[in-house]
Amino acid sequence: MKNYSGKKATKIKLFSFAPPSMRTFHITWFSFFLCFFGWFGIAPLMAIVRDELSLTKDQIGSTIIASVAVTVFARLGIGWLCDRIGPRITYTWLLIIGSIPVISIGFSNSYESFLIFRLIIGVIGASFVITQYHTSVMFAPNVVGRANATTAGWGNMGGGVTQMVMPLIFAGFVGLGYTDAQSWRLAMVVPGVIMIIMGIIYYKYTTDRPEGNLTDLNFKNTVKTNQIRFLDVVKDKRIWALFLIYGACFGVELTINNIAAIYYMDYFTLDLKTAGLIAGLFGTMNLFARSLGGYFGDLAGIKKGLKGRVIFLFSVLLLEGGALIIFSQMTVLAAAIGVMILFSLCVQMAEGATYSVVPFINKKAVGTVSGIVGAGGNAGAVAAGFLFKAENITYSTALYTIGIVVTVVSFLALVVRFSTEEERVAEKEMKESLTVKLVSIKK
Repeated sequence: MKNYSGKKATKIKLFSFAPPSMRTFHITWFSFFLCFFGWFGIAPLMAIVRDELSLTKDQIGSTIIASVAVTVFARLGIGWLCDRIGPRITYTWLLIIGSIPVISIGFSNSYESFLIFRLIIGVIGASFVITQYHTSVMFAPNVVGRANATTAGWGNMGGGVTQMVMPLIFAGFVGLGYTDAQSWRLAMVVPGVIMIIMGIIYYKYTTDRPEGNLTDLNFKNTVKTNQIRFLDVVKDKRIWALFLIYGACFGVELTINNIAAIYYMDYFTLDLKTAGLIAGLFGTMNLFARSLGGYFGDLAGIKKGLKGRVIFLFSVLLLEGGALIIFSQMTVLAAAIGVMILFSLCVQMAEGATYSVVPFINKKAVGTVSGIVGAGGNAGAVAAGFLFKAENITYSTALYTIGIVVTVVSFLALVVRFSTEEERVAEKEMKESLTVKLVSIKK
């Protein structure tokens, strides 16, 4: 195990699938990608659904809220579940069971039924917590921020790709002779079926930890010994500061994923395919942007310790707020696209920076902490959804308001502080992982 520190990987070898860490790395990000595809697959088709079901602005706003509201509770529960039964079984069942409402949304024939399906589909958004948990336990401190950020970022990219691909799948069914009403329903079957296949792959080819699965009796006993009560975890104010911070970055990303296509159609008079392609640029920045947040978070951690990670998080979140305020005032399409790309870079770097801090809050409850912070992202999206639901608030005004809130919330990063002992332990672990990495390079 020459590439492991305590069997955790000290390097990210993108083209390797042999070590359990890298096999998990690739399978977990792609699973999250597919969950995002199913979660927001209907978003770029909302203009079609709106016309068929005669939805009002208020009703569309309610479906946006529904799509992210239940995820708040799902993420809280899924983090707890990962700590107890492991990420492998948890992800397997989430993928397979979560595919059912994705496929079944095609049975919607009214606002009420469509709302219910969007609500249920939101449960698969909890997949993020499993992804972050799994990479947190697979990678050493010197690369854990990059591992978390890259798997989450490439998974989040599903939110951008779906903006581009779902209109094409829809158009494909139309080209085969189906009506618009039939085509958007059939299009949603595609991500649902692929999710089922991925659930089987996750079960077969991943392990809970580098050492093996929780079904290993000795390892299972170790986990039970290290577990602490949920109530003891939630007393930590740093977790709730990160909860709000994540709401100000990932919550904003979820919101943009839901409204970007229809925003560009209505404000810049674009057709469905063009609006979808432009909206997709926002999400596809996850290809590298969130990884950059994790990379610079790790770099700050190597140079300045845990405090350095927090300072970087504060800085990039503050930039996000300013970029969103500017974007909300754009009236020229080319300028709006340029600022949106800058804004997207800041949003996703802030997300990566957040989860370069999370693994160090409480190492005996990584799943629970990840779940609570992750739930903050959806709580933020729910809060933002009410702005877009209001009939008397324009989308641009809503975006401007959110930009102000993000700017204010960025200062909560200053609440996330670590004790001298926590800094000392983190420094020791960092030196050990860097030493192991250096030795493996020399070999």
